[in-house]
Amino acid sequence: MRIDKWLWAARFFKTRSLAIKACELGRVESNGVTAKPAREVKVGDTLKIRMEGGTEFVIGVLALSEMRGPAAVAQTLYQETEASRETRMKAAEERKGGAGDLGKCFLSAGD
Repeated sequence: MRIDKWLWAARFFKTRSLAIKACELGRVESNGVTAKPAREVKVGDTLKIRMEGGTEFVIGVLALSEMRGPAAVAQTLYQETEASRETRMKAAEERKGGAGDLGKCFLSAGD
């Protein structure tokens, strides 16, 4: 099955057009190789997906689906690696806590 269609079905992108654009911009890799939209995806493939905001997912493909279903079903199509999950969580914490730390610096400087 085409990787752009799978990315859409797995709910990484709202539309197939966005999935195609991500592939064309080199934001999707399949088994270490930059993936074009028509590249075939198979169970067992490892995908690296860089979202527009900088978030990066590294996932293993567990199943294929040509239909876009509910999020709960989409999540059964892949498994994110533990390292990928940890990296995303750290980045989210830094974005969330970063502004708070900056505010603390200003408060401390005035004391």
